[in-house]
Amino acid sequence: MKLHMLSRLLCLTLLFGLCSACTKHEVDVKPVEIKPIHITIDVNVKVDRALDDFFGDIDEAAQNE
Repeated sequence: MKLHMLSRLLCLTLLFGLCSACTKHEVDVKPVEIKPIHITIDVNVKVDRALDDFFGDIDEAAQNE
């Protein structure tokens, strides 16, 4: 009985061992597409505020004289 179970275990081990060694793996590498990015930044608000501050100081100095 022990010999029968041992032979079954050996057969199953060989079967699983042989089946696992027959795998095939492929990696499909596709080219990466890079698209341009267009960014529009509106900086007029900052420039407008800076000019208001600059000329505001000059206007205040002119009014105080």
